[in-house]
Amino acid sequence: MNIGLISDSHHKIEYLKACIDFLKQDGCEYLIHAGDICSLEGLNILKDSNLKYIAIFGNNDRNLFEYSSNFNIKTEPYYFKIKDISFKLMHIPNYLVPDSNIVIFGHTHKFHCEYINKTLFLNSGEVCAREKPIIECAKLEINTNQYIITHYFKNTNENNFMKEEFKYEQ
Repeated sequence: MNIGLISDSHHKIEYLKACIDFLKQDGCEYLIHAGDICSLEGLNILKDSNLKYIAIFGNNDRNLFEYSSNFNIKTEPYYFKIKDISFKLMHIPNYLVPDSNIVIFGHTHKFHCEYINKTLFLNSGEVCAREKPIIECAKLEINTNQYIITHYFKNTNENNFMKEEFKYEQ
């Protein structure tokens, strides 16, 4: 199972679309946005991706509350399952406790990948390239006994994503 992870797109629609298109080409079946989408256009890009997706409201998404019934966007922390794997999705990392198999968060604009006591903690970094001139996203591959996380990043003036990979035995 391949899941695309994005966060903190902050009105950067062209970067958001580039990340989603890249993750789709890389075989992602699902898409998770960890908040700060900031625009209706961003929500439409998620919906129009034709991937199963879920998103969480970020601290800059107050203007999107009225659209929650039209899009799969939730308040934090939001717990859900994909197949037999439990997830907790949040924007602000206030609840970083191991109460699910995978904890996904955003807000910091920094890639984070850590496996502690059988819980995977992930932040895909920032789509918006606000803190640094780098566009980031990630792919989570879930296999029978292993998580493979691929962190993708590219300079805003480059065409191709670079990558680094992390593997954890479940």
